[in-house]
Amino acid sequence: MIQTKTILLAVAFSLAGTAAAYAHASFEQDTVASESNFKAILQIPHGCDGKATNEVQVKLPEGFVFAKPQPKAGWEIEIIKGDYQKSYDNHGKTVTSGPLEIRWKGGELSDDYYDTFVITGKISGFEKETQLAFPVTQLCGASDKVVWDQIVTAGQSAHSLEHPAPTITVTPAEADGHDHHDMAAMAGMSGMGDAPVKAGSLEISGGSIKAMLPGAKVGGGGFTVKNEGSEDDVLLSAESPAAGRVELHEMTMQNDVMKMRKLEDGIAVPAGQTVELRSGGLHLMFMDVTRPFAEGDTVPVTLTFEKAGKVELVLPVGNAAGKMSHN
Repeated sequence: MIQTKTILLAVAFSLAGTAAAYAHASFEQDTVASESNFKAILQIPHGCDGKATNEVQVKLPEGFVFAKPQPKAGWEIEIIKGDYQKSYDNHGKTVTSGPLEIRWKGGELSDDYYDTFVITGKISGFEKETQLAFPVTQLCGASDKVVWDQIVTAGQSAHSLEHPAPTITVTPAEADGHDHHDMAAMAGMSGMGDAPVKAGSLEISGGSIKAMLPGAKVGGGGFTVKNEGSEDDVLLSAESPAAGRVELHEMTMQNDVMKMRKLEDGIAVPAGQTVELRSGGLHLMFMDVTRPFAEGDTVPVTLTFEKAGKVELVLPVGNAAGKMSHN
């Protein structure tokens, strides 16, 4: 009986610690090497005193450069740009300005759930271990908000702050120029297989799906389709037993605001042309996923084309930290 009580107490303390860890906005990964790519996965654990979150604003610190936000179904994205405090090298090109703040707007995240908001970029310019803070603001309705902007001072514990800003610890760059997160991302990406899938005049290749976070219900993926015939075709729909539904989406930038829309009329595949479905443009959205896609999984998908008819694919799931293989 005493042993049972001890186990129950241990479980209770463990759960309490888990709850505390997710009580404030934080990053899923909190350590990254300088001069490496970083996928900042921001976790939003709750709303504003029970109210749903409708907007998430993230201020980007100096040294997190070339930022690109990941679109979310049902949310618009606003990218606020400006000058960096210093210049950065981007594959031989000197860059002095870029995104300084990312805003996801117009969504509806109930206080009953948590969700993640993702920004990819590069950590650059750090020669010693540094703590980088990303102040975050949640807006709920017309007037309520929660601001996560408190910065830890020397000798202070983050647990003593009521609204600490999400932070990452930047370590000096490794000698080979890559950290283990970069290598894991590159190793995690895979294509659809060696041989492309043929359907009439269409050739489909390079397909993949991004791994999803635990508890996530929406995933993204795509492929490349080449029309070698003399007639136009149209991708009318897609379906998968692994999702409640699969939608055809397009993401575009309009006045620095990223917008995603469902394509009710399908995706045109003109004769003699190649169409890519990938992050940042045309893509598949897997909605109401029954079990989050994990790296190494495969997902069966049925595509329906206007002329080529139904095509069966099996798409591999790559690493959540990397881009899709056909990007």
